Order: sequence, then structure tokens, then C-alpha cells
Amino acid sequence: MDGGGTTGNSSPPPPPSSPSSPGRRGVPYAVYHFSTSGAAVAVATAITHPLDVLKVRLQMQLAGQRGNLVGMGGIFTQMVKTEGAGALYLGLAPALTRSVLYGGLRLGLYEPCKYTSEYLFGSSNFGMKFASGAVSGALATALTNPTEVLKVRLQMNSNSTSSPIREMRKIVSEEGIKALWKGVGPAMARAGCLTASQMATYDESKQALLRWALLEEGFHLHLIASCIAGTVGTLVTAPVDMIKTRLMLQRESKGVRTYKNGFHCAYQIVLTEGIRAIYKGGFATFARLGPQTVVTFIVCEKLRELAGIKAI
Repeated sequence: MDGGGTTGNSSPPPPPSSPSSPGRRGVPYAVYHFSTSGAAVAVATAITHPLDVLKVRLQMQLAGQRGNLVGMGGIFTQMVKTEGAGALYLGLAPALTRSVLYGGLRLGLYEPCKYTSEYLFGSSNFGMKFASGAVSGALATALTNPTEVLKVRLQMNSNSTSSPIREMRKIVSEEGIKALWKGVGPAMARAGCLTASQMATYDESKQALLRWALLEEGFHLHLIASCIAGTVGTLVTAPVDMIKTRLMLQRESKGVRTYKNGFHCAYQIVLTEGIRAIYKGGFATFARLGPQTVVTFIVCEKLRELAGIKAI
């Protein structure tokens, strides 16, 4: 990838899609490009899924009321004691499905969006990278939101014996097809913020470290840049993730809606639970998103290397 500064009138580098690239063997570049991204996110999701379950449980604590919150350790102990260790992997199937589809699109669309903005505006500065990440993240979420709704529903219901397909049919029959896109607004906002902060920060951090000749392309560079990206991504997205979870778990068939939209949800949370409530599950979010970001980028870079694709 190019550096973080403006490029003036120079032409942007074309995407590395030459059929002669090593490791290609006639397979279209797009297949490698999106599959490496999706596979990397799937690996990271499988490793960090228990933390995602804990985060959702933390976010749903004392919904609509104030009180003393149980920490991540307490939630973990309660779940294992009352529901068994298997509860930490509730919703894993839709989570992995979502990670391949959503992750592949979210990371895979970043570079095309960046090259497009560079071509149109002649610049690849941090602002353009941030905008490219926001667009790719929001678009990926809009297309894959049903898998996210299914995932959080299963994570909150340890007594359910339904398969993911049966649970999805139940949601549609009881709440309508629109329920599969419940919370899509905050989800798009979260994904846009997350992808923008992660990709732009990772991209810019790598280029800065390379420009300053502190590190060369390789594991240590990927590790440090991904740690920075994971920290920034958590700080930016934790409140939006909280709102998204509350909206997705709201069941239309159970009576009057508690939250009308994302803004109303944020207002009600602050009003009834306090300003700190928007960061419920914040530590679990960081504990999950930090390692997930690191694993995602390191695995993605390695898969790109094996596939003969230029590093991010």
C-alpha cells in the first residue's frame, strides 16, 4: 500500500491484479482478495467468540434500570456455573458465517474503495482511508445484518435447542422479515466506525513505521500496527456496539417497543441507566476486539503472502 500523504497529480497505483502474480494459478484475483479477508476474520472470531458472548451479556445487564453491575469475571462465573462452559460458544455457527461474509466484504472492499477515492481525488491521506473504511464497513453490514441478529439472539438464549436456521424462521414468523434487519442503522454506524478506525489506523501506522525505518514488512510490523488499530477501534465503537445490541435484542412480538431508533435508544440508556451505561461491556469489547484485530491482520497478511498478493 502507499504512504499516508497526498499524491498530488500522480496516478494511483493499480490494484495488484495481474494474472502473472505468484500463487495465482489462473484463479481470479478477487477470489483470493476476499477469501483471505474472510478466512482471517473467521479464525479471529473462533478464537475470541467467548468474549463476544460475555460482552453481549454485559451489555444487557439491568436493561432499563440503574444498579450495581456485575463485571466480566462475575458474568463468566455465573454462566459457567448455571449454563455450563458450552454457553460461551452460543451463536458460534452464525458468528462464523457472518465473519466469512461480513469480514470478507469489510476488509476486502477497503482497498477498492481507497483506490477509487485516490483515483477521483488524487489523494490517499488519512481522511480518504477513513472514508474508504467507513463505506466498506457500512456496506458489508447492510448485506449481512441477519446473521448478526441471529447471533446475538442465540447468545442470550442458552435454553434454546433450535438450530440457527430454525431460529431464523422463528424470528421471521413471529416478528416479520424486517426483524432480520433490526438495529441495522447502529450496526452500519458501528461497522463503518470500526472498519474506518481499524483499517485507516493500521494502514497509516504501517506506513509511518516503514517511513521512519523502524521496522520492515513482516510479523513485528503487523503486530504493532494491529495493536494500535485494535485500541483505536475499541474506543470509537464501544458505545455504538452497545446501542446495536440493545436494538437487536428488542422483540416486536413482546409488546410496545422500548427503543424507537438508535438515537432514542442512546437517550433512554443514559436517562435510565446513567452515562456510564453506554460503555457497559466496554472492557469485554476491548478484551475481544483487541486480540481479534491482531489475529485478523496477522493472519490476513500471511494468507495474502501465501496467495501472492501485496501486503495491506
